[in-house]
Amino acid sequence: MATTSAINSPFRQVRDLPCPKGLPLLGNLHQLPPTRFHLVLEGWAAKLGSPYRFQICKTPVTVWTDAELCQSIMRERPHRYRRYASLESVLEEIGCNGLFSAEGAAWEPQRKLVMQALSIPHVKAFFPTLKAITERLHTRWQSAASQGRDIEMTEELKRYTVDVTSALAFGEDPRTLERDRGVIQEHLALIFPMLMSRVNAPFPYWRYLRLPRDRRVDRALVEVHRYVRDMMQRARERMQADPADSPRHLLEAMLTMRDAPDSTITDDQIAANVLTLLLAGEDTTANSIAWTLMYLASDQRLQQRLAATARTAFGEAPVCPDYSLLKDLDLFEAVCTETGRFRPVAVINSFEPLQDVCVADVALPAGTKMFFLNRPAMLDARHFSHPWRFDPDRWLHGKTREEETHDPRAYLQFGAGPRVCPGRHLASVEMRLVLSMLMNRFSIQIVGDPSDIKEVSAFTMVPSTMPVRLSIRA
Repeated sequence: MATTSAINSPFRQVRDLPCPKGLPLLGNLHQLPPTRFHLVLEGWAAKLGSPYRFQICKTPVTVWTDAELCQSIMRERPHRYRRYASLESVLEEIGCNGLFSAEGAAWEPQRKLVMQALSIPHVKAFFPTLKAITERLHTRWQSAASQGRDIEMTEELKRYTVDVTSALAFGEDPRTLERDRGVIQEHLALIFPMLMSRVNAPFPYWRYLRLPRDRRVDRALVEVHRYVRDMMQRARERMQADPADSPRHLLEAMLTMRDAPDSTITDDQIAANVLTLLLAGEDTTANSIAWTLMYLASDQRLQQRLAATARTAFGEAPVCPDYSLLKDLDLFEAVCTETGRFRPVAVINSFEPLQDVCVADVALPAGTKMFFLNRPAMLDARHFSHPWRFDPDRWLHGKTREEETHDPRAYLQFGAGPRVCPGRHLASVEMRLVLSMLMNRFSIQIVGDPSDIKEVSAFTMVPSTMPVRLSIRA
């Protein structure tokens, strides 16, 4: 399972790996619809085992399902492995090559700033604002429940996470929860599907021909970058007006670094990180909570248990009133975590080695494309007992029985190693706050047939829809 730095003849070559049957020239490209990309790869893994390869024209892509191996490779970033190189080039083109995709020397200073901004002490100090934004969400949902109005939850939750991320990291609350149209989230929503398409494209057609969907994304990016640059300008004006009190948040900290003597940070890099945080904060947490609602809606007993837990923790208050009480809401995060085993938002991790390596028993030349599928390991009885049973209690400390298997290392939704997700604590707080408010005050049901909710590859794995109806809890 270990990796080495040289290729030796006893090892299998990439061409020796099993491969689904394809077509001349195209390879398997015609079998990979963008919206079902992860499902096709998982299906091939079930038939061919791991590792296997598929072909995008002449380019082989290796596919793996070993979580321990994925952990090992994550720990060897950034000196031996990097993210998919095409991801960095596509993000560079749209002005979004920030912390998520930056490699080499550009990564470390950005990482330090973002880790400080999203640290536990900063999130704790930010809690009053976070509580206020959650109260706005409660007011919005209470109105919908009173009117018997159905809610598209993916959109609602993205509004919430955009407001939270903007207020915490940039010192501005866009208050998208109080508006129906003309919000930044409408433009952000077009970016991830475009990334999914371009990163896996065999040829960068958009550099020569702009299709209607590319022109829609172009218009969205103009609005997003205008939004980001205006926010940067307002931050500079606040810093000039009150320099003694700066920096107060991540954006001001980045601008301070930009203006330091001998700084190599540019305004473009700051804008890229602002956009990266907006996208990451808006999409991943929102969709994780949205998938959770599907499981809650089908389990009235779990809803009642969660409601009782919330009521015990913070009584009649609509929203958890104090940061210190979040520790009493472990069950809510456990429900989200268990949902992530079945519906992982981060369904694929992509890497490529920076040098010739041997991974397991396969020789990989530098630059070989590697996809790691996260879900197979999480649904494997070798890692989790009764893997097809939805059981949030498996994640609660001390709840797993000794005879049961529980290997949290197989759960890679936040990554691992030096580049583990810096926003994981903020995501935990958002999950606890939103779900405890929801279960404390409402019961929930899916509108229509739950089987109509499909998994969609849109860079992350998102629900095609999540229409719900809320009822005010007695």
